[in-house]
This record gives sequence, C-alpha cells and structure tokens, in this order.
Amino acid sequence: MLRKLRIGIAAFLFIAVTLLFLDFTGLAHRYLSWAASLQFLPAVLALNVAVVALLVVVTFLLGRVYCSVICPLGIMQDIIAWFGRRGKKKRNKYAYSGEKRWLRYGVLVVFLAAILAGFTSLASLIAPYSSYGRIAGNLLAPVYRYGNNVLAYLAERVDSYAFYETEVWIKSTPVFMVAVVTFIVIAILAWRGGRTYCNTICPVGTVLGMLSRYSLFCIRIDSSKCNRCGLCSRRCKSACINGDNHTVDDSRCVMCMDCIETCRHGAISLGRRSFGKNIGKNAVGTDSTRRAFLATASMLTVSTVVDAQKKKVDGGLAVIEDKKVPERATRIVPPGAWSIRHFAQHCTACQLCVSACPNGVLRPSSSLSDFMQPEMSYEHGYCRPECTRCAEVCPTDAIKPITREEKSSTRIGHAVWIKKNCLPVSDGVSCGNCARHCPTGAIMMVPMDANDEESLKIPVLNEERCIGCGACENLCPSRPYSAIYVEGNERHSQY
Repeated sequence: MLRKLRIGIAAFLFIAVTLLFLDFTGLAHRYLSWAASLQFLPAVLALNVAVVALLVVVTFLLGRVYCSVICPLGIMQDIIAWFGRRGKKKRNKYAYSGEKRWLRYGVLVVFLAAILAGFTSLASLIAPYSSYGRIAGNLLAPVYRYGNNVLAYLAERVDSYAFYETEVWIKSTPVFMVAVVTFIVIAILAWRGGRTYCNTICPVGTVLGMLSRYSLFCIRIDSSKCNRCGLCSRRCKSACINGDNHTVDDSRCVMCMDCIETCRHGAISLGRRSFGKNIGKNAVGTDSTRRAFLATASMLTVSTVVDAQKKKVDGGLAVIEDKKVPERATRIVPPGAWSIRHFAQHCTACQLCVSACPNGVLRPSSSLSDFMQPEMSYEHGYCRPECTRCAEVCPTDAIKPITREEKSSTRIGHAVWIKKNCLPVSDGVSCGNCARHCPTGAIMMVPMDANDEESLKIPVLNEERCIGCGACENLCPSRPYSAIYVEGNERHSQY
C-alpha cells in the first residue's frame, strides 16, 4: 500500500513539473507553478523558508522521501531503472555496495564552493532539478511541440482550430548538447545501477542523506524473520541494504518501499527508529506503517484546453532572411531580475523561464561566464510589456515577481541606432517601423535633412523612455542585422 501511494504521488508531481517545461499555452504555469517551488535547491536560493522547513521536517520524519516523490530527476531514474529491470533475469539485478563517502562529500564541497563563489551556472550542471529542466526543455519539449503541430495540421484539414501551430527551434546548441550528455550519463547509470547518480553525485541527495540518518521513521529488518535470502538487496536500487547483518544505510535509502513489497517473510517494515547507542543502525520493532505518512497529496484534474493565440506572420511570399544576433556589450536579463549580479547569483539554469516564455525571447547563454543561464535576445520576438510569465514561474527568485505596471516602466536596456543599416540611409526608402511599434514612445522620426522637411525620416531615440523591450530590434526590416538593437543595463531602473 505504501509503495502504491508513493508511486501515485510521485507520478502526479512528475507530470506536473514536466508539463511546466512542455506547455506553451500558459495553462500549466497558471495551475502547476507551485510544483517547481517544492524543489529543494530553488527553495534554498529563493530563501523560501516555508518550503525548506517543510522539506527538512519531512526528511527528519521519513528520510529521503523527497528523492523518490518530489525530485523529477530521481523519478526519471526510477522510470529508466524500471525498464532496465524488465524480464525475470533482470528483475532482481542489484547488489549491496558500501557508501563512497569520499565521492559524495567531495562533490558536495565542490558544489557548495561554486555556489558561494558565485558560479551558480557551473554548479547547476549537477543540480538535480536544473539537470531535469534542461532535459525536459531541450529534448522533450521539441517532441511535444512537433506532436502539437501534427494535431494542428490535421485539425486544420477539418476546419477546426482547437490546436495551433507553434515554432520549434533549438535555442542554444551548447545547452542542447549538455542536456543530451546529461541524459545519456544518467540513463546509463540508472539502467545499470538504479540510483547510482543520486547516491554518488547529487549534492541534494547527499545533504538530505545526512539528515535522514536521524529520521524518526526508517526501514527496519526483523532478524528473527529474515532467512538471508538476499532478495531485498538484489531489489534495492539504492544498493543500501546489507542482508548479511540486517542493516540499511539510511543516508542512501530513498524510501521507495520496494524492499517491503519484495520480502516474502514480512521481515522488512517501515517503523520507528530506536535512538540509542546504535543510532545509525536499524533495530527490530513492530510494524508502524499506518503512521508512516502524515498526510497525502490530493490529486488534481487538469483540463487540457488549449487557448488560441495570435501568431505573428509576415503574410508575404518573399523569403525573409533570418536575423543575426548583434554583439552586445552587456547582456539583457528579464525584468524582475533587477540586476545582472543578482540574477547570476540566484539562477540555477533550470530553463523553466525559457520554456515558459511565449514570445521566444529568452534563450540559454553560451558564454562561459554565465553558461546556460537565460538571457534575452530578439530575433524571434520581443518582450511584451504586459507579459510577466518568466517572473511567475521562476522558483529561485532570480526573477522576482513583478506586476505589469512595474514591468512596463522598468528599464532593462536601451536601444542603439546603427545609421548605416537603416533603410532610409542605406536604400533611400521610407520606413519608421521602429517608431510605430515602440510601446513607450521612446522613438521619434525626424527628417534626415534638418533643412528639408520633405526628406526621408530617421529615428531619434529617447533613452530615458526606452525600457529595452526589443520591439524595435525585432520588427526592424533590415537584414541580417537590425538597424536598431538593445544593449543591456547592469542594473535595472524605473522611469
């Protein structure tokens, strides 16, 4: 019963987190954004005391149940391990192995040092939630969108617009390759050894493992009932059950309950720990499974209704050359970050904001100094002043909550005009696209020749009114480089 309950809650939370990275309509983020806030490392970086305290209390009560119920990377490993155990010969293929403390705590020290030194983007390479976010956002999301486009194509054939086509593109090749390598490594480890990654590399697993040594409830083995068949050890994906001396390494046990279901003699149970001289070992006691979980999560039914959105299209027949990214002296971070420094210190590069951005503005950075952390670029769209999606979904407070009014007056950058690229100058034709679409009125068109009111007009920028939304850069018809582009501000300000 406990195992089925654990699987049910884990499946719901796994689907909820995954949908946050897959959904492009905003529906999932509206109802399920809380699932990302439950992740341990984002909660710590966001100084979310309530969530951190909750997870610590749950760990002191039930051990590392977080790793098998809440963590999406842990659940993904369980799914891969399940497929790896298919067949009678592979069903019980694991074996007990001793704890590799030097590796676990060595990785933890390096991870904490990177965080304290401000290299959060490098630390996020092994952070569990961030790793899964990159896998879901770069590998699963394109497949999901291609499937949606197929449905949109079929629906259009029968005059239905229940689905609409969405653009599919790789936002960062280096980050895509990191996601591929991460998935391959974790998949191989999970296929061969179950929870190897969790119990040797994952820093969150190591921290929670230290706490779980003193949990109130733990897996207990009754030596009077055990016949040392070793079935529990061969079934344990954490390799933490020593059947010879009837002990369980609580620092590696993820409370999956597989051993309880596997034992044919009822020798294994979830019971209350006996705190004494042998505090690190499990003692014999009565079955206390009815008191193991204090509460259960209620299952929500989420309707999958897709809202129709307007898609910006050219409408012409001419082939439009793709824009190239300008060389910015200062990168652009979203409104709500308030400064590049604050953003770099708190962002775990989980890619949730990248997946949630409805305008294709956010994409992972390829620079080594802020590798994989999101930045803004306007080749595929611009940052609409009324949109606050990235701030709504960020679980680490790297992008703090911001109202639409605050965003529309927050200067995240400023526009720069390149005279030689401007169509009135280069081609001698009238334009004014940038001024027409500027939402703050920061651009005015003035005659190129001050002495001739009938001459072609060129843009003049009011930097004080510019918020750096990128509408001018995105909608500028000049190719391959826009005649006007946005430079980022180190610190954001209000006008």
